[in-house]
Amino acid sequence: MQQMDGVDGPTAELSGREKAYLYVRDQVLTSPAATGSFLSEQDLATKVGVSRTPVREALLMLQAEGLVEMVPKRGAHVPAMSGRQITELMELRGVLERHAASRALTSGRVPLESMRAALAEQETFATGASVDAARAFIDWDGRFHQVLIDSAGSELLSTTYAGLRARQLRIGLTALFSASDRQHNVCAEHQAIIDALEVGDEGLVHEKINSHLEVTLQILLRA
Repeated sequence: MQQMDGVDGPTAELSGREKAYLYVRDQVLTSPAATGSFLSEQDLATKVGVSRTPVREALLMLQAEGLVEMVPKRGAHVPAMSGRQITELMELRGVLERHAASRALTSGRVPLESMRAALAEQETFATGASVDAARAFIDWDGRFHQVLIDSAGSELLSTTYAGLRARQLRIGLTALFSASDRQHNVCAEHQAIIDALEVGDEGLVHEKINSHLEVTLQILLRA
């Protein structure tokens, strides 16, 4: 199956299965409200504009990725992420992001301008109170970190990180709604990472990445 990291491309080129996969992964599973629910194949088929067969195929793919559980006679269940799973996710992010930062500094390919641009876009949604604004904020959050990851020049690293997208969007939204003024604090933490990269201090960059992820982890564990 072709790589499908987002939904920005022309959906006319996608198969019904791919459309259903992207819709469920990026629109349904990223919502904290979906946790614990059962997904209706017919409702999803209607919303995506396809038959139930490609929806079922998409759900099986998502089950293989551990994002849903297929329950006999009940359908696709969206399981909650345990504290252990959230901790492991944040630890993995830390490993990947610190490695990417080190590679970028060593190679001299630090993507400062692209990271600043992503942060500027993210800041435009920092004051929005709607769910759509929060989703856009978290989407730009993911792009900010993906830019850093991609700067390492490793296709496997980039693909691995992109594969965490659905989980990161879901817990990111949860964190926003679980702490006051989290949006502005996230932007400040992102700026601190950029500042550390700009001075070229690898230890400081790692420290700022660790601090950013640890704050988010603690918010999630308390939620």
